[in-house]
Amino acid sequence: MSTLNTLALSRIPAEDEALRAEVRAFLADAVQALPPHVRARSWGGYSTEFSRRLGARGWIGVTLPPQYGGAGRSAFARYVLVEEFLACGAPVGSHWIADRQSGPLILKYGTEAQKQFYLPRICRGEAFFCIGMSEPNAGSDLASVKTRAVPDAEGFVLKGQKIWTTNAHHCHYMIALVRTSGAAEDRHKGLSQVIVDLSLPGVTVRPITDLSGDSHFCEVFFDNVRLAPDALIGREGQGWEQVTAELAFERSGPERLFSSIVLFDEWLAWVRTPQGRSESALRLAGRIFTELAPLRAMSVSVQEKLTRGESPIVEAALVKELGTTLEQFIPAAIADDLFSRDAGEVPLELLRTLAYVTEVAPSFSLRGGTRDILRGMIARGLGLR
Repeated sequence: MSTLNTLALSRIPAEDEALRAEVRAFLADAVQALPPHVRARSWGGYSTEFSRRLGARGWIGVTLPPQYGGAGRSAFARYVLVEEFLACGAPVGSHWIADRQSGPLILKYGTEAQKQFYLPRICRGEAFFCIGMSEPNAGSDLASVKTRAVPDAEGFVLKGQKIWTTNAHHCHYMIALVRTSGAAEDRHKGLSQVIVDLSLPGVTVRPITDLSGDSHFCEVFFDNVRLAPDALIGREGQGWEQVTAELAFERSGPERLFSSIVLFDEWLAWVRTPQGRSESALRLAGRIFTELAPLRAMSVSVQEKLTRGESPIVEAALVKELGTTLEQFIPAAIADDLFSRDAGEVPLELLRTLAYVTEVAPSFSLRGGTRDILRGMIARGLGLR
């Protein structure tokens, strides 16, 4: 039984909750052959074929208007889909960014021509996006970006570098936060967002191999890349407002709670057997459930605010900070339990799954905003600094 079955689901509207049965039936067939240590990659798993299968079913861009290829459903419909994808470890990484934030960003700020061109391709699982925010030597200080898109008579000339860009080597486009005027010392002034076709001359993408052996992080270099005028999203100089609104989508979803969920479910299934049962393990399971349930309720509450057109930046930061803390606790606590057992008692596949999640868990509190930055945002939101 999935952990998701034990969490309260009543706050999601019934018409959206009804999606679950169909999605679970599809996923039971689509991912049943994948072992847990592969499914544990969660939203980092990558399969263009799987994304196109979801697109054919109308499960990408589900909140986008029908005239742009979407289903016109509520954000809660997407929430249900995402929960089910993550709970079973479906390989959704290829379309993840485009569906979660690039599509909604283009819908809100893009021109009609941009909407007509990009959104149907996103919905079909044919256009994959990455995020160009972080830069070398900037740490988590996003406002200090130095990558420049210099305006000229033909559009923009893009120069600079981005780093930690997830799946850039697999993506077609990047939405990059760049400086179109002023200097880095100007902070929020002069920042804009541009769509970069990653096949353009002057773009170089270099994957970075992580501790697990995966290479989903990348460095991206721009060497006098020529961008047309229609690369700009929204107004020039409006980039900071746009990117902070975008981060609310990034920080508050189920992916900030469920990155360790495949491991947890595999461990819990074993703990429920006579071979794996122990009182200490059952107490640990109870502790994780009692933390996960209110966090999920908080995440759903942020989703409610987003559906009302609000921008719950502080609330989203709180969900992300608490959620990733729990995500990192899960593999550490499970390791303590498993390595207290007799040698040879623990199933090998469970150990393989634990090994992978342990290797990638440090990134949970880095991606989407580091812990220190988020805590500063929360403190300011509470009037404590």
